[in-house]
Amino acid sequence: MSGENLTRIEATERAALVTVRSYEVELDLTTGPTTFRSTTVVRFAAEDGASTFIDLVAPAVHEVTLNGRALDPAVVFADSRIALDGLAADNELRVVADAAYTNSGEGLHRFVDPVDGEVYLYSQFEVPDSRRVFAVFEQPDLKATFRFTVTAPSAWQVVSNSPTPEPVPAGEGTSTWAFEPTPVISSYITAIVAGPYVVQRSELTSRDGRTIPLGVFCRASLAEHMDADYIFDKTREGFAFYEEKFDYPYPFAKYDQLFVPEFNAGAMENAGCVTFTETYVFRSKVTDAIKERRVVTVLHELAHMWFGDLVTMRWWNDLWLNESFAEWASTLATAEATEWKGAWTTFAAMEKSWAYRQDQLPSTHPIVATINDLEDVQVNFDGITYAKGGSVLKQLVAWVGIDAFMEGVGRYFRKHEFGNTELTDLLVELEATSGRDLGEWSRLWLETAGVNTLRPEIEVDDDGVITAFAVLQTATAEHPTIRPHRLAVGFYDEDGSGSLVRTRRVEIDVDGARTDVPEIVGATRPALVLINDEDLAYAKIRLDEASWSVAVERLASITDPLARSLVWGSAWDATRDAESPASDYVRLVLGNIATETESTTIRTTLAQLALAARSYVAPERRAETVAAVGDGLWDLAQQAEAGSDAQFQFVKYFANLASTGAHLDVLGALLDGTRTLDGLEIDTDLRWEILEGLVLGGRAGAAEIDAALAADNTANGQQAAARARATIPTVDAKLAAFASLVDSDEAPNAIVRATTIGFGHVNDPAVLAPLVEQYLACLERLWAERSYHIAETLVDGLFPAPLADESLRAATTAWLADHPDAAPALRRIVVENLAGVERALAAQAVDGA
Repeated sequence: MSGENLTRIEATERAALVTVRSYEVELDLTTGPTTFRSTTVVRFAAEDGASTFIDLVAPAVHEVTLNGRALDPAVVFADSRIALDGLAADNELRVVADAAYTNSGEGLHRFVDPVDGEVYLYSQFEVPDSRRVFAVFEQPDLKATFRFTVTAPSAWQVVSNSPTPEPVPAGEGTSTWAFEPTPVISSYITAIVAGPYVVQRSELTSRDGRTIPLGVFCRASLAEHMDADYIFDKTREGFAFYEEKFDYPYPFAKYDQLFVPEFNAGAMENAGCVTFTETYVFRSKVTDAIKERRVVTVLHELAHMWFGDLVTMRWWNDLWLNESFAEWASTLATAEATEWKGAWTTFAAMEKSWAYRQDQLPSTHPIVATINDLEDVQVNFDGITYAKGGSVLKQLVAWVGIDAFMEGVGRYFRKHEFGNTELTDLLVELEATSGRDLGEWSRLWLETAGVNTLRPEIEVDDDGVITAFAVLQTATAEHPTIRPHRLAVGFYDEDGSGSLVRTRRVEIDVDGARTDVPEIVGATRPALVLINDEDLAYAKIRLDEASWSVAVERLASITDPLARSLVWGSAWDATRDAESPASDYVRLVLGNIATETESTTIRTTLAQLALAARSYVAPERRAETVAAVGDGLWDLAQQAEAGSDAQFQFVKYFANLASTGAHLDVLGALLDGTRTLDGLEIDTDLRWEILEGLVLGGRAGAAEIDAALAADNTANGQQAAARARATIPTVDAKLAAFASLVDSDEAPNAIVRATTIGFGHVNDPAVLAPLVEQYLACLERLWAERSYHIAETLVDGLFPAPLADESLRAATTAWLADHPDAAPALRRIVVENLAGVERALAAQAVDGA
């Protein structure tokens, strides 16, 4: 990987020398299963006589011609660069190469559908992977137009950023698609998707009167499950919302959305050609949380058409602004323009919990991160870049006001359309529309790391009247910044029916270690006081002792789902911070989750419950706690409304945590149909989850997995089978799963990911202990030999985190001490995993006490 790096200094120097005008890229996708022919003609201006380089990752380069002068590829091409010397004021470079298909989800990914043997291709170029397909100045500020010409089998669909042209026959069952040039865009948002995809088409009218063609694509073997009409509906809602709020019409000629196999992320914002993970094509029942997340993702990528594609960061240190804006905007659009009105509750339950977790790791960093090179940016697709940034933008909107914020954003788009910007360019517009000086706000929020904790200090007299009220703010020793917060304080009292409802709301500015709130003095103390009501601020919150007692006793009776989410979050934070025993959290969840109405809150809370039971309770109580959680989840499933989302989630987590003979008896009966729950269908994917639970408990094994795969020999089935095999609870099975990934690089990214999940799925973590030494011994080799995404998945996914004991801490600490010169990105992943072990040990100590 080191031979493929690019530093910010190099990118800055190159941008000072070169102005790129256009690319013409010809791809021949008919040359075989491993490589394709790539021909690039790039025209650019440069300083006369200057030297620079262009990027390319390819197994073979056949021709390099600069301004009519043939260069020897063996001399000028090395690692990922072609050296270019003696440049003219105007230059034309032609590069002919064989580029390689990948199975890692980077560059041009090639997938063969096990159902019908058809081949599907799609590109994924962010951060630095368009260079795996054509020769390119691979940095976001060297924008240009791109004209793609693609030769492929005539029966295929071929899609790119520009509208798809009519194909021209090229002989022997092949055709050529010659696309019109794109607008001026960055290379990382160009795209090629090709294969026998099934397409459904529609259109909408933009606010400027243009007809915008729409397409939804997926593999033929999934087409029956593709609910394209729903995707079109959400797209139209998003278009109307963004065009009005941004006061800028959609900037591209068409909008295709393609659901592609073995995708590494949720989606990618290629201009006019968005790719999504096909896990968003629902072949079986999914939770409402996943349905809502799909809508947020659709609207997230659509927001990028303006913020990221129309106006693009100059360098990757402003990646956060791209992603944070899309995260914030898509949540706002989901809440205001679609049926998912509780999107901000979802944001609090999922995004903010991710942000708080990331921000308390040793590797946390300011939102505006220092990005020295490509390896830095690869590891910064994290909870700071997405979730903390989105949370802080929500705080900024509360600070300047939504109208001023949207007016500033619209001015920003109009001023910088098709250009590159830095953070200050946006802040200038927001200062102009809001009248606020944002320099200090930016310094405190964007240039420092860490999360603050807010707690109320309340004094009352004998009659229950508040005589003093203050909000106290603390920070950690490592990240001592105290920040300004715009937030609300909510009073919650009984409404006469036993419910807790908000009776008063006070919005205040909090700044400094102590903020007195005189406007609350004189009020009668309510049953529950909730600071950061409505979740405007980015901070961990604590409740005062009286409010905490009410919340624990009556959490389920709080009527507002966002308020409940904040209490759930506060309880989890206290557990993670080893302030409250994990056993108390287990009891809180099992006692209150039955009536929770928000799907994502249920999903997040049950995942936290599993972590608490398996890693945070005292080791001597782990087995009995996991068993009690399994019992509780099955009871909840039986009591839940038939066919409800809650019932479905309780069953899924029951299967994940099954640990006793009685649990396995229930799973076996559900699988063979001798036991049923009203409203619960054991469909294909749930069947796999139940089988994995039986495998986890030793009640099923390789034979049952093989039989299930024979019945579902699809891409999804192969991934589920790989995960189930890696779940077999024996040392030999864990060793085999480990070896299948470490000793061979043939498994595609989706199988790698599934195998690592099964590898870490244990109730008794002792089976992982023999692998600690092997894991640590192979880290540097994996980092050197595998592509970034695969290496990251292996290093993170094979870390034996469930052990969470002193021996794992000692071994990991020793590896870090012995490898001070290991790649910083590799060390960061190991450091983060070590931090998880240390947090678990602290929680175990409190729980044991």
